[in-house]
This record gives sequence, structure tokens and C-alpha cells, in this order.
Amino acid sequence: MTRPAPASYRTWRSSRARTEETRALDPTKRLAHRSAASLPQFTTSAHRLDPVLGGALMKLRTLIFWPHLIAGVSAGAVILLMSVTGVLLTYERQMIAWADSDFRSVVPSSGAERLPVETVLERFRQQRSVVPTAITIGSATDAPVTLTVPQQTLYADAYTGNLLGEGSEGVRPFMTELRAWHRWLAVDGEGRPVARAITGWSNFIFLFIVVSGVYLWFPRTWMWRQVKPVVVFNGKLRGKARDFNWHNVIGSWSAVILFIVVLGAMPISFPWANALVYRLVGEEPPAPAGGRRAPVARTGAAASVRGGGRSDEAQPPTGLDSGARNRFDGLNTLWARAERQVPGWRTINLRIPTSATAPVVFAIDKGNGGQPQLRSTLTLDRSTRDILSYEDFSDQSLGRQLRSILRFAHTGEVLGIGGQTLAGFASAGGAVLVWTGLALAIRRFRAWLKRRAGYAVPQEQSTSAESGFTVQN
Repeated sequence: MTRPAPASYRTWRSSRARTEETRALDPTKRLAHRSAASLPQFTTSAHRLDPVLGGALMKLRTLIFWPHLIAGVSAGAVILLMSVTGVLLTYERQMIAWADSDFRSVVPSSGAERLPVETVLERFRQQRSVVPTAITIGSATDAPVTLTVPQQTLYADAYTGNLLGEGSEGVRPFMTELRAWHRWLAVDGEGRPVARAITGWSNFIFLFIVVSGVYLWFPRTWMWRQVKPVVVFNGKLRGKARDFNWHNVIGSWSAVILFIVVLGAMPISFPWANALVYRLVGEEPPAPAGGRRAPVARTGAAASVRGGGRSDEAQPPTGLDSGARNRFDGLNTLWARAERQVPGWRTINLRIPTSATAPVVFAIDKGNGGQPQLRSTLTLDRSTRDILSYEDFSDQSLGRQLRSILRFAHTGEVLGIGGQTLAGFASAGGAVLVWTGLALAIRRFRAWLKRRAGYAVPQEQSTSAESGFTVQN
């Protein structure tokens, strides 16, 4: 029969393990080692929680903590990748615009007029022997004309029609590659749907981590002594205590923005989440398109930056044809009508009609390309020049408005450069949260292994003592 280790040794060993663990923790974490009856108060009043309620809350925290930990460990690598690439994509529009800033129109004289749209398109067709799929013109006097063909974005002088060159061959492909890693782990071919599912469900898990983390962070006592360690950095801490401090502080300051950023990605990742946005406001979701549609409302910076000339979107025929001139006829008058429709416009984008009789659709933008509340769409009849439809943000249904806002809340662009900055900081915070969370999980696992090894030593010593031998470590 195996005799257990002496009670004094077991007591000393257990007490020492608890002391070492408690010293490594942040002061607020030490509260978890107290009994339920001595749980601190939720308010600054002198009344303490009922022991039964305190015990129930402790059990609830435990029930939430372990799924929080398991979710972080299981999806941490993908979440870290998406967070890092999200940081690098924060100022994508501005970086590509900066890389292409050398392409400017030369204003010949004060008050000079730009070439008519039909003339610019015809000169481009003559120089490149191809009909562009889209044209974008900015309101700035020195803004170049942006012309899109499959796989390319080209710039032309607005006053001469001469080609200035192709968009950045360094920054633009780099951003495209980053987006591929961010969206589908840069997987091509048949494996892309699986990769999309991995990033989508990792994003869903991240949403759970953010929400559950808010509950776990919530201070048990709203007193500065208890709140400070989870909202203020402590540069004196090292090891586990430092990771715990960083995890809580960064989480407290970035949780709200992270929630919005991660939530905004859900309709992008899942059709059911996209449909849910409409159903939550009592609308029927739009019928899924038969294929990937080219976004008509992509204007200005959106056309030249986010699209990048990539043609994973549907493109109309671009070869020379006998009706090319007819496709341009009447665009001058229609373009002038679009300029008058929205005073203060910054960019106007036109998808070149596929025939001489097709309606002409203008996407007019008063913002930076990522602000749906500043976009509008004008559709004109080619022959009569009459307005077939005009729709700005206020004309859209609540479901469409909410869906558009969520899409650009994911990147922060809905609030301009300030929103982009906030989203970038939140993404950086997400990366640190994953890093510190994994570090804490690894330390917890190592401590568990040490405890198991420690409990095995007395058992081995007692067994050896009964046999007349002493085991020395």
C-alpha cells in the first residue's frame, strides 16, 4: 500500500505554488484567489456582494474564460495574420495615391478647359488600340484622367489627352498581395473557398473573443486602485505580469473599435451575415447576383486604388470594334449633366457603355472613395439625355445604408482618414492582444506541467521510503 506524503509537505508545497502564482499576477488578478464570500464590491459603496451571488459570478467568469482561451489559441495564428495585414493596409488609398502622385495634368494657362470626355477617350483608343472599361476625372485642376483596362490603371493628361503612364508597379501590386493574404491567405485556385472560410470563421471567433474579453476585463470594483492596472501601462512589470497588463490595457482601449471593425467584416465573409443585416431592419435581402458584379459606385480613389486595375471583376469587351466611336457619342453632354447634378463633387466615374443605346451610369463622389454617405449614382438616357434615376445615400433603404456603412467601417474609411487611423490602431492592438494572449496561455500550460511534476515528487518519495530507498533530485 502506498503511503501519502506527509501533510506538512503537501501544505508547504501547495502554499508555495499559490504564493508564486499570486506574485506573478497583476493586483486585480489576485482577487480571483479570494473566496466567493470575500469578493470585492461592484460599486464604491460599503456593501459587499452576497456570497451566493459572488460564487455564481465566479463560476460564470470561469465558464467564459475557458472558451475565450481556447478560441484565442485555436484561431490565434490567423487572427494575428489578419491583424498585421490590416495594419499594413490602413492607409492603402493614401499610399497608392502618393506612389502615383507624379502623374499630374499640366495646366497650360489659368482658366484653361479640360479636353471633352469623348476626345480623351478617342485619343486613348488611338494610342493604346483598346477601348477603356472606365474613366474617372477629379475636380482638381491638375488631376489626371484615370483610365481603366483589364489588369491596368493608366493616367492621361486632362488637357492634352497624352498618356502619362501606368499606375505604380511597386506599391499597387504590394497592396494587392496584402489584400490577398488578408482575405484568403493568398491561396489561388480551388483552395481559395476553403481559405476564405478559414479567415471568415477566424473573424467570427475573433468577434467572440472581443465580446467575452470585455466581460472578463470588467473590474470587480470600480475603485482607481483596482481599475488602474487594467487601463494604464506599467513599465516596471516583467514576464507574466507584463503580458497580463498589456493584454488588459490594450483590450480596454481598443475593444469598442475592434468590435466595430470585426463586425464590419462579417457581411463580407458570410452570405448569411449579409442577409441578416437586411432582416434585422425588416427588409428582404437582395437576391444574390449570378456572378461577381463590377461595383458601379467605385469612384475616384476607389476606382484607381482599391480596384487597382485588377480584373477579377466582370469587364465588358475591350477590343477595337467598328462601333467604338458610337459608344462615345453624346458623352460630353451627359458628363456635363452629371457635373451639374452634384455641386462640390470630387470625382466622377463612368463605366463605358457596351453599346450606343445603353443607359449611361455615373458614380459621383464627394468623399475619399470609401464614404458611402457621400456617394450618389446618376443614370441618364443616352438618346433623350433625361434622368432615368438619381440615388444618393438618403434615398437608399435602411438595410442598404447599414450594409454600406458596415463595409467601410471595417476599414474605418467611412469616417475618413481619422477613421482609418482608429481602425489601424485597433488592428495593431488586435495583433498585440493575440501575442500577449498566446504568451499567457503558454505560461499557464507550463505552470500546469510544473504543478503536475511537483505533485508527482512526494508520491515518488513516499513510495521509495517504504522500499527503503531515498530518491534524490
